[in-house]
Amino acid sequence: MKFAKLAAAAAALAIVPATAYAQDAAPAAAPAAVEVTQGATVTGNDGNAIGTVTQVSADSAVVNTGTHDVPLPLNAFGTDANGLTLNITKTELDTMMAEQLAAAEAALAEAMVAGAPVGTADAQTLGTIDTVSEEGVVLALTDEQKITLGKEMFALDANGAVIVLATLAQIEAAIPSEG
Repeated sequence: MKFAKLAAAAAALAIVPATAYAQDAAPAAAPAAVEVTQGATVTGNDGNAIGTVTQVSADSAVVNTGTHDVPLPLNAFGTDANGLTLNITKTELDTMMAEQLAAAEAALAEAMVAGAPVGTADAQTLGTIDTVSEEGVVLALTDEQKITLGKEMFALDANGAVIVLATLAQIEAAIPSEG
């Protein structure tokens, strides 16, 4: 079997943020009562700055606290005379995010065992975990070829299944062809 090492391609394949897989699916948020704009400063319920809005979508916004990028539903935001507010302090928000990330990391580590099935970001079957080491994760693909990916390339999907943070087409394109 050809053993293709893809560790160098790992960074290029990481197109889906891990936090997207670390969160549970939730119903769409109600429309925001306030306008949330990129670049706006967000203040906590203690009157101190929490961070800055870095991304806004139709139903959520990401606030960079300086420690974490925290995705929040738009209806979590309020306003006061100084602008956008959240009913939480920066310390509380950072603590909650750190706890969620630690729980997601622990769940992933528990799921990353030999024989575990692995899918892709586009819900395709990729193969199974052959071995896990400090250097990376060796996958046995469905065609019996083996590849190695860095641990940072893995996450759990909404159902708790192990996935690679790349599409099947991206992975196939990164594997050197035999010839």
